[in-house]
Amino acid sequence: MKKFTLKPSANDTLQLVHPRTLTINYKQELNEAQYEAVTSVDGPHLVIAGAGTGKTRTIVYRVAYLVELGVKPDHILLLTFTRKAAQEMLRKAAILLDSRCENVSGGTFHSFANKVLRKYASLIGYEANFTILDQSDAEDVLSLIRARLKYDTKEKRFPRKEALYDLYSRSLNTLTPMKEILAVDYPQYLELESDIQTLHKAYEQYKKQHNLMDYDDLLVNLARLISQNEVVRGTLSDRYKYIMVDEYQDTNKVQAEIIALLAFKHRNVMVVGDDAQSIYAFRGSTIKNILSFPEEFADCKVIKLEENYRSTQPILNLANEILKRGSIHRK
Repeated sequence: MKKFTLKPSANDTLQLVHPRTLTINYKQELNEAQYEAVTSVDGPHLVIAGAGTGKTRTIVYRVAYLVELGVKPDHILLLTFTRKAAQEMLRKAAILLDSRCENVSGGTFHSFANKVLRKYASLIGYEANFTILDQSDAEDVLSLIRARLKYDTKEKRFPRKEALYDLYSRSLNTLTPMKEILAVDYPQYLELESDIQTLHKAYEQYKKQHNLMDYDDLLVNLARLISQNEVVRGTLSDRYKYIMVDEYQDTNKVQAEIIALLAFKHRNVMVVGDDAQSIYAFRGSTIKNILSFPEEFADCKVIKLEENYRSTQPILNLANEILKRGSIHRK
């Protein structure tokens, strides 16, 4: 993989900046692994970065580096798990380089999905002014529909609205059949599968009729839109030529699918994460995404940030031993 080599489309007037003309001395500011991650431009990259190894610093410098090379800021997409994290990274990049970095497209998966779906809502049967339901509102809608279907008056206990929301959410985010989720997480309701499926269909119809989407719909509908509409998929892939994803170990299957679809033309994707931790399992995240990334992108370059700036070696040794034993225990 060649550094400093961009592959603009025929309609792109990007002029490559020679590394020697860059204003920031990246080699001096970064350690060897960070420098490699920052200056590796084209193609898929997996950056393994544990706590204290300068993950955020690496992302910030890579944003600045791409902009310095001449990549248009709005052609760079930075996806994080909180809006605050994206804003802070782009603010730091702007301080490091200049205000162009603040024009980089940055935010959460959900905010990005919302932005895209507002533009293409009509293609999936929605109006552009659709309303987003938070979890509490979505649970209330489920409760309303449960009452309408008279499932709350049956002799057998029916799942509460919180359990229904969790069940549907897990099924969607993990791309797992609802029956399997019931068998593993809610076996006491397995015999009610037919009614639970019926309620879910009614819930989906209600949202469509009232121009509503819940948080899961944002991701699922975006994935559906770009997988089924070749024109939209091509437009978005042309627009976002360089994609970076922070905390990739906390993504779920739908989010991983979105990334693969967005990058189908250029494959310029850098995902950053720690394969030893995952904190959003309740959202359907799977550590398999980061572990299988090199398989999904056969020519993926793996870069490991191993120099720790927070802990002393004895503490690191202890932490590694705990992780090792935990891994053996899980097996």
